[in-house]
Amino acid sequence: MKFSEYQPHPELLKDRVILITGAGDGIGRAAAISYALHGATVVLHGRTLNKLEVIYDEIEGLGAPQPAILPLQLSSASARDYEHLVDTLTTQFGRLDGILHNAGILGERTELMHYSADVWDDVMAVNLRAPFVLTQALLPLLEKSDHASVIFASSGVGREVRECWGAYSVSKVAIEALSLLFAKENRLPNVRFNCINPGATRTAMRAKAYPDEDPKTLPSPESLMPAYLYLIGDDSLHLNGQSIDAQN
Repeated sequence: MKFSEYQPHPELLKDRVILITGAGDGIGRAAAISYALHGATVVLHGRTLNKLEVIYDEIEGLGAPQPAILPLQLSSASARDYEHLVDTLTTQFGRLDGILHNAGILGERTELMHYSADVWDDVMAVNLRAPFVLTQALLPLLEKSDHASVIFASSGVGREVRECWGAYSVSKVAIEALSLLFAKENRLPNVRFNCINPGATRTAMRAKAYPDEDPKTLPSPESLMPAYLYLIGDDSLHLNGQSIDAQN
């Protein structure tokens, strides 16, 4: 389907509880606002508390359901940190209806022969380990939803490896496999797992990767929201183990 033609119901996500990682800016911020405006209670995750507070206030100002804030440093999160996160969500909401794994870091744009092992570990921790551990930890809460959608962030360099993208490319190839494995091994009929590739988008990460590119030539994160709404809501209940392109 052409996502530019998708018309989500205004209450598509009414009464849903959705966790968004990396909600501080870019696509995560746009998704948080869009999901909230379609009725969801969004749980805002990020590293920088003041960024999350600004978005929290913005969502409240729009008259959308009151969001929640859940700061966590994914690159160094311990088992205890994840237990605390699960306990907090369990106490506050009792269930989870969706996760958008949007948090990610670029790492270095250089050849592997020059790639820093420490940077490699950081990229893998945030882009691959965190989505795996977080999804695993939150499965009991997802199981309590009528229909839960877990979305992993893919990339063009996760579909086809490109030189000088290093750990980022490897992490995105792996995230496609992770999503597919969760889908194939899934024993919960009410939970589905899919990937979304946003494509070239006007974000800070894109600007870092392509410093000479004119950001005005790229679509905004807000323009991709039809695809993100489609994949998180019930109109995509038939999709499991798929990888879609947001700019399709």
